[in-house]
Amino acid sequence: MINKLVANIKKTNAPVVVGLDPMLSYIPGAILDRAVKKQGETLEAAGAAVWEYNKGIIDATCDLIPAVKPQIAMYEQFGIPGLMAFQKTVEYCQEKGLVVIGDVKRGDIGSTSAAYANGHLGSVTIGNTKCRGFNEDFITVNPYFGIDGVKPFVDVCREEKKGIFLLVKTSNPSSGEFQDQKIDGKPLYEIVGEHVAKWGEECMGDEYSYVGAVVGATYPEMGRVLRKIMPKTYILVPGYGAQGGTAADLKPYFNEDGLGAIVNSSRGIICAYKQEKYAKFGEDGYADASRQAVIDMIEDIRTAL
Repeated sequence: MINKLVANIKKTNAPVVVGLDPMLSYIPGAILDRAVKKQGETLEAAGAAVWEYNKGIIDATCDLIPAVKPQIAMYEQFGIPGLMAFQKTVEYCQEKGLVVIGDVKRGDIGSTSAAYANGHLGSVTIGNTKCRGFNEDFITVNPYFGIDGVKPFVDVCREEKKGIFLLVKTSNPSSGEFQDQKIDGKPLYEIVGEHVAKWGEECMGDEYSYVGAVVGATYPEMGRVLRKIMPKTYILVPGYGAQGGTAADLKPYFNEDGLGAIVNSSRGIICAYKQEKYAKFGEDGYADASRQAVIDMIEDIRTAL
């Protein structure tokens, strides 16, 4: 799947991923009103509204982008109807040819990680039938259980030709409380990056590994160091836009071939119609506003790189 991600990025010339992270406050009132009128003030109505909202954005942007990244917590808050909307979103994006990065941040002891890996990337066998759960193409994984927690994901990636992005240096302000702590003079995030590169050597695509890394756009100097430590690792870069990362911050994350990183924007795209810059589209044109925000993001990154 890393080969497909790279191919999609080359085809679109757009190293961007749209974060499909819906909140009810993001959804235009007309969409939510229709769902509530049909199903009442219920979780089912919330799930239906999320799905309609997502579909509009996907339809408006799928020809411009290589990938999407739905954050599962935004769906889990609506219980089973929310997870059904997550599943429909994953399947619809794949039908459109997009690579789906499930932002699930899983990780636990070996047997539990194996269950997470099977549920999100692999399959389970029921009788004589192999069944797939959420079936994303990549997922995000927390590596802080060590190899016991990571190996089950790597094993499924190798078997299924899918991928993971391991948390190395996250974009949130307090990430340094743990990730920047030094061990024998070296920051913990560098040690994690070294392990990611090593684990990835065992699971290579044509140009890059199935084992990627998450490194926030808000820490470009750290990104520069980690890019050197992980030359064959694809980097998923959150933090652009609403979290403060700028296009000028992104250059260190890319290799000389112009590849090696994919930049996420969530609120900046899916809530574009709420921004003054895109207010002319109005609520009814929320999807068109998202499309224009994607076009502007792509141009911003191309100019900076």
